[in-house]
Amino acid sequence: MAGVPVPAGQALPGRRWLLPSAVVAELAPDAERAGRGGRPRRTVRDWIVDFGCFLLAVVIGLAAANTLTHDPNTPHGLAVADQWLGALACAAVWLRRRRPLGLAVAMVPVGLVSNTAGGAAMVALFTLAVHRPFKYVGWLAGVSLALTPLFFWLRPDPDLPYAAAVAVTALLTATVVGWGMFVRSKRQLMLSLRDRARRAETEAELRAEQAQRLAREAIAREMHDVLAHRLTLLSVHAGALEFRPDAPREEVARAAGVIRESAHEALQDLREIIGVLRAGDSDDAGRPQPTLGGLDGLVAESRSAGMKVVLDNRVADPAAVPASVGRTAYRIAQEGLTNARKHAPGAEVTVTLRGAPGEGLTVSVHNPAPPGDVPHVPGSGQGLIGLTERATLAGGWLEHGAEEDGGFRVGAWLPWGG
Repeated sequence: MAGVPVPAGQALPGRRWLLPSAVVAELAPDAERAGRGGRPRRTVRDWIVDFGCFLLAVVIGLAAANTLTHDPNTPHGLAVADQWLGALACAAVWLRRRRPLGLAVAMVPVGLVSNTAGGAAMVALFTLAVHRPFKYVGWLAGVSLALTPLFFWLRPDPDLPYAAAVAVTALLTATVVGWGMFVRSKRQLMLSLRDRARRAETEAELRAEQAQRLAREAIAREMHDVLAHRLTLLSVHAGALEFRPDAPREEVARAAGVIRESAHEALQDLREIIGVLRAGDSDDAGRPQPTLGGLDGLVAESRSAGMKVVLDNRVADPAAVPASVGRTAYRIAQEGLTNARKHAPGAEVTVTLRGAPGEGLTVSVHNPAPPGDVPHVPGSGQGLIGLTERATLAGGWLEHGAEEDGGFRVGAWLPWGG
């Protein structure tokens, strides 16, 4: 059967620290924000990743600085300036979440003149691929690849030939961009799935509200059609007594009897109206409504359709059950059998009834987990909404839901006066 949707604001309790702050801000818009500009607060994962990126940039920079120290073709002053620029570039890695585009643009000229800033430039390019559309990273990556031959022509690598150094750097750049785009696509997929879940949840709520509104409209129409005559007759006789206080005793007694009988019949009609909740039941018009006495026929009909149904009827005299209560109980059992036929085909369904005057009538429909996979049925759950309204207006209650064994149960209690 259909599961209960989880509200969007409650989807990430206790797990936000495992996600990037940008994803948390999209999945949970009510998440705590801090800093200027309303930026989302870094999560524990963000701090770990940022420190890892900073450490990677530092390690690459130290390796490049060691190469510069042992390179006789690089003047000492140029090596010192290179290392200072590399240190500033590594420190700027901490700004990659706030200014991904600005950091990546700044790393292009810095990386052209500083060998030790290569790690920071790669981290900036990866961050840009994750947080910005492809048009930005495409331009920056293209400029970097175009400047790579110029860089190695001005600053030859002491360990690799010119062509090999250019090829390795181009391959590393393409790998970093591809990895960043892959991470971005995963995040976009996660957000799109969450948006679809939110839309489905909203649509389900709208359908539930519409079903309740239609049920209430049906009740209002039925109350007007059935009770108008009774209440009008009661008002006429009450007005006659008011304007003719000197009427003979026999006439007063007869009018009082009519008022009492009309009020009693109006109350009975009101109880019967409770059974009219679902719109569109035009097939039931003009014929007697089923009561608890027709439950055996309903079970026999379900069995003839191939269902496995066990009826446990502990009501000694079903005919003694009031018509309105019996009709509601019949509808509950009918809806339970219908849902079991749709959502758990092949499973054995148990229908249980018990009760007595003064104790109330209890109806239960239970089915275990279906023996195999069952495709989703669109519009599921709308009948249960109408049954809940029906039972509530009858003075009882109805509950339904999945059980631990994978089955489903619908249970209701209806008043049965002594």
